[in-house]
Amino acid sequence: MNRREFLKKCTAVAAGGVVLSNRALEVRVGPKHPNVLFFAVDDLNDWISPMGGHPDTITPNFEKLAARSVLFMSAHSAAPVCNPSRCSLMTGILPSTSGVYSNKDRWRDFLPDAKTIPMYFMEHGYHAIGRGKIYHGPYPDTHPNAWDEYIPKGPDLPAQTGHPRYGEASNFTWGPIIGTEEDMDDYKVASWTIEKLQQDHDKPFFIACGLYKPHIKWHVPEKYFDMYPPESVTLPTVNLNDLDDIPPIGVEIAAPNGKYGDVMAAGAWADTVAAYLANISFTDTQLGRVLDALDKSKYRDNTIIVLWGDHGWHLGEKLHYAKWTPWEEATKAPLFFSVPGMTRPGGRCYRPVSFMDIYPTLIELCLLPPKEDNQGRSFVKLLKNPDAEWNYPALSTRNRNNHALRNQRWRYIRYSDGTEELYDHNNDELEWTNLLWPEHPDPEHRKVADELAKWLPKINY
Repeated sequence: MNRREFLKKCTAVAAGGVVLSNRALEVRVGPKHPNVLFFAVDDLNDWISPMGGHPDTITPNFEKLAARSVLFMSAHSAAPVCNPSRCSLMTGILPSTSGVYSNKDRWRDFLPDAKTIPMYFMEHGYHAIGRGKIYHGPYPDTHPNAWDEYIPKGPDLPAQTGHPRYGEASNFTWGPIIGTEEDMDDYKVASWTIEKLQQDHDKPFFIACGLYKPHIKWHVPEKYFDMYPPESVTLPTVNLNDLDDIPPIGVEIAAPNGKYGDVMAAGAWADTVAAYLANISFTDTQLGRVLDALDKSKYRDNTIIVLWGDHGWHLGEKLHYAKWTPWEEATKAPLFFSVPGMTRPGGRCYRPVSFMDIYPTLIELCLLPPKEDNQGRSFVKLLKNPDAEWNYPALSTRNRNNHALRNQRWRYIRYSDGTEELYDHNNDELEWTNLLWPEHPDPEHRKVADELAKWLPKINY
């Protein structure tokens, strides 16, 4: 099936949505159908304390969420950048199928009839509302039936100019805000979510809480910067020769003379690490406020909690800053599922899963009919048993025909020009040694790469 045929099928499924909706309403969606509290966190990598990605991070509320959840330790976005990552997660359609690859793509122009998660839940009897950043900021969902209620992300607060921790290059800046925490949009998003949890709902709800930090600009109150003095933060472990065995297209993506070069030339590495950690701790506080409100509400025991970061973020690894890459630091992000009566406290799952799997998993957990055009697969069995068999690699796509596949041991990358990388996470957690480089010939590694390559998408719009 080519892309055109696939999207035609999507349209047909969408057209039949009203019928499915009526059938669902006939079975009286009600108390047996759980509520969903759906957190989206922007640019959050694995540096939160329950994932152990950074030794200095102070995130007690992420720890509280982990204590009631299955935390996926190897969850990967379908694309290592905001717009295609969020579009694919929310529609269930891969970037390679939709053609939504960059932050410049108006995703509804590519997928005019796609049923997003809130739309599908609304059609099956749920009340779907949201606030904050759920889709890429310039391109919210323009479908007339996108939400029952939605409030987009508000503006950032300015920073205290002249502060020694304030960066000067474009929007890559950091420093304490002018104003109070209560003035920040993420605080307002959390407060709005708390208000909704305090209200009476006459049918199951899907509430989306979109938190923007730790996205740049890294401007939060001074008290969060005070938690991380730059002179004492732990810096990432970086190999200055890391790009020597990477194909030219990979080196171009890493762009070592870009933002990374600017930071190093300015001697600001520790400042940026401290600023990123400060922003994570600010987000942790907002998360804690909402979790406390849920626990005080009457919905505590019948609400699924989902939290995901839309992709990771480099802070020097692979001589790179930000996202956009096919490596672990950019594709991997937190994913929590707390399901009352199912997830055992403090569960950890090390099976690699894709954010494409969130949509079908929620459908199954909420007892809704399957959505035929979803390109992910439900991992409910991993919520019941995190050690259950799972043989599906997670696919991430960085622009057209540049793909990374991650299974429990290996990361395989194939670029649009046919060049490749392979990393063995059993022996090379930081992905320093490309086993497919000509200096490392090994027939067994070629076999591993060829087996993983069978999972590459057949459609590349």
